[in-house]
This record gives sequence, structure tokens and C-alpha cells, in this order.
Amino acid sequence: MLKKPFGKLIAAALTMAVAWTAHADDAVVPSLKGKRIAISVTGTDHYFDLKAFQAQVAEVKRLGGTPITLDAGRNDKNLVSQLQTVIAQKPDAVVQTLGTLSVIDPYLKKIKQAGIPLFTIDVPSAHSINNTTSDNHEIGKNLAEQLIKDTGGKGNILVFNGFYGVPVCAIRYDELKAALKNHPELKIIQPELRDVIPNTVQDAYTQVTALLNKYPKGSIAAIWSAWDVPQLGATKALIAAGRSEIKTYGVDGSPEVLALLNDPKAPVGGDVAQQPAEIGRTAIRNVARYLAGQKLPKESYVPTLLANHGNVAEVNRLRGD
Repeated sequence: MLKKPFGKLIAAALTMAVAWTAHADDAVVPSLKGKRIAISVTGTDHYFDLKAFQAQVAEVKRLGGTPITLDAGRNDKNLVSQLQTVIAQKPDAVVQTLGTLSVIDPYLKKIKQAGIPLFTIDVPSAHSINNTTSDNHEIGKNLAEQLIKDTGGKGNILVFNGFYGVPVCAIRYDELKAALKNHPELKIIQPELRDVIPNTVQDAYTQVTALLNKYPKGSIAAIWSAWDVPQLGATKALIAAGRSEIKTYGVDGSPEVLALLNDPKAPVGGDVAQQPAEIGRTAIRNVARYLAGQKLPKESYVPTLLANHGNVAEVNRLRGD
């Protein structure tokens, strides 16, 4: 059973987003004049990554600082190398966006040990002064509740679980599993699917197409993924196969997925839309506040918006898309 009516949940999320935007008063953000801020990103090929990256660069410049940009191109070896490069460049602060924690945390520790203030986006590292993120526990719960509501709490689910080492993906997956404990008639088909980078959309399309040939109509109720690029590939496979009885669920609010939500016939059940530009700006404002001597919380949360067929236009409007 859902904890609160879905309509009220959406209304609350939208209210939170407006309240947060009003709280982020530009006038109280200190200057970054004369400061060099290293912006290290795992990659910029995905909507969330690109928007967060662009917003960070723009905000550093707006506050008078100089951005130093490093893009690993979704390659762990490149990411490790660029984090080592950051130490040699001795910036006034570093912001790291995403990454597999077990891979990058030793190098985040080295940045801290070098006396360089470290900030992160979607990386809850013990070495980070502040991590700017969405509330991924809430994301996982809300997405699971939407899936449960749409399926009536019964059926089989295909799950993409290829990036459990990325903390935000792990949290969302764990929340799905926790929700399913109360709905024993909803079962995850084993083995779970593995989403990949690069070629995520095509790979998800191929995997789902193969399984649709194996599972006839009525044997799959939903497809879940921790982010919405595999969701896009899965949705395209469903459309091509004429399997609109299955709904897909994901996270991020990529424009391609939200565009599908504008079509009432598209087999998309829900997509939790993050606000990556706000996340990027918030991270840089936190850097400015810290360098000005202000205290920060360990984590800063930016609200999310659970988009479905009924509210996608409003979600786009509030997010500025």
C-alpha cells in the first residue's frame, strides 16, 4: 500500500522545487574572484552529466573564478589519471562528479591529503567536504511506489543492475528491493540485466528484444533501471515489438524519455526527473561559501520531480526545459 496518494506526492515534490529555488539567493553567494576551481567529471555524454558540468562551469565564471575542466570520457583509467593531474595543478578546490566509489576514493583521499578542498556530486565520499546530490532514498522509494501502483503489485520485473558500485545507483536499487519485500507477487526475473557504457541504448534495446521473444505477453509487467538511458533503449524495444502492456521506469529526466511521456501510448510508467543544472550550481555555490569561511552540511539535497504521463508538461516547466 502506498504511504500517501500519488497526486499529493507530486504536489509536494513540486512545492519543494519551488521552495528550493527561492532559497537559493544569488546575493548571499560569495565571490570566487581569483580562485581556480577544478571541475572533474566522469563523462559528459549523458544528459545529467552534461547539464551538471555546464552549470558548474557557468557558475564558477559568474562568481568571478576560473574553471579548470577535466572530462574522463567514461573511462575509469582516464578518471584516475585526471584526479592525479588535479593534485599537481593545485587548484583552490576540486569538484568531482560521479564515479565508482571503490575506484576513485583512494584518489579523492590523496586530494584531501594534499590540502585541496574536495567537493563531490553524487559521490558520498568520507573525504569530501560536501556532496551535492538528490535524495536517492526518496527517488528509489517514489519510483518503486509508482511501479507497484501501475502493476497492481503483481507480475515479473526485468531489472537493469549494472552499476551497483556507483552509490546513487545502489541506493535506488536497494530501495526497490526493500519495497518489493511487501509485495511478494512482484518478482525480479533472474539473472538481472547488465546495463553498459558506451552504447547503452542499443545494448538495452538488444537485451530487451531478446527477452521479449522468450517471454510472451502477460509474463512481464515492468522494466526498471537505476538511470533512464537503458530505460530509453528498453522503451524503444517495447514500441518496436508492440508490447505496450509493459511499462518502463528510470531516473534522471533525460529529454528523450520525457518526450515519450508526452505520448499517452508510449510504454513509460515513470521517470524521476533530477535537476542536474541546479545540482551543479549548488555544488559551486557550496565551494564559494566554504572558501569564504562558511560552514556546510555534509550533504546538500536538490529536489526531484517524479514525472508521469499526467504531469510531464509541468515537470518540464518547473525544471526549465
